[in-house]
Amino acid sequence: MLAVLTTRVRLEERLLLDALERRAVPHEVVDDRSLVVELQSGTPTRYTGVFNRIMSHTRSVYSAHLFEASGHRVVNSSHVIELCGDKILTSLALVRAGLPTPRTVVSVTPDAALRAVETVGYPAVVKPAVGSWGRLLSKINDRDAAETVIEHKQAMRSPAHSVFYVQELVDKPARDIRAIVLGDRVVAAVYRRSEHWITNTARGATTEPCALDPDLVDLALRAAKAVGGGMLAVDLIERSTGELLVTEVNHTMEFHGLAAVADVDIADLIVDHLEEVLFR
Repeated sequence: MLAVLTTRVRLEERLLLDALERRAVPHEVVDDRSLVVELQSGTPTRYTGVFNRIMSHTRSVYSAHLFEASGHRVVNSSHVIELCGDKILTSLALVRAGLPTPRTVVSVTPDAALRAVETVGYPAVVKPAVGSWGRLLSKINDRDAAETVIEHKQAMRSPAHSVFYVQELVDKPARDIRAIVLGDRVVAAVYRRSEHWITNTARGATTEPCALDPDLVDLALRAAKAVGGGMLAVDLIERSTGELLVTEVNHTMEFHGLAAVADVDIADLIVDHLEEVLFR
């Protein structure tokens, strides 16, 4: 029996559950909001494996640890979730692996944030270390804008907003690339196109197929390996020169935009991977 950990059944989860039912894979949907575990007794090892689709990074990490502690195999693992759910840790892993990434500077206090931004140079992008869907990203065009954003984050009085993750604003086409990696295979990729500088589908970007050329496949696989491997979405951008850069690796990947234009069934391929990893 496969446990499917969810927060809410979105389109991706519906596609995945439909694929599990179509393939007659025994499974149980477990709402993370109902999860209670006594640490001394642990979570009973009642599942063959655990498929983690929890939306919250914090709840996803802890839930994976709780199931792993009682002997369950979890996809993706707590280690991969911890790395991929934190942009700073992801960037460190990518840089250590020698992968091309946008120039990135981190300050751990607001006092040093302006220096971090000006080290990168204008225009720069300030991102939250933990977050998704293109939320709370700020494009900083000059010193006045930098001071305003820093002051605003200080006023939020959250430890998370006291750490500044700053990247160069890459001169790219009006698109980025999302590649789906399942184990040691890149199974599909899509361009996400938008006139806005943020090209997330959650922010209205449209999608179109992207060919799996050797450079893209190699870079996506190396990025996935750098964070521990698994079932991942690797996001890349292109400089105006054509150089590919890795920006993020996502552990609870959204793929509805890709599924709409891909010539493969992403949900079915994910179930293939789950069966290969957890049941064989």
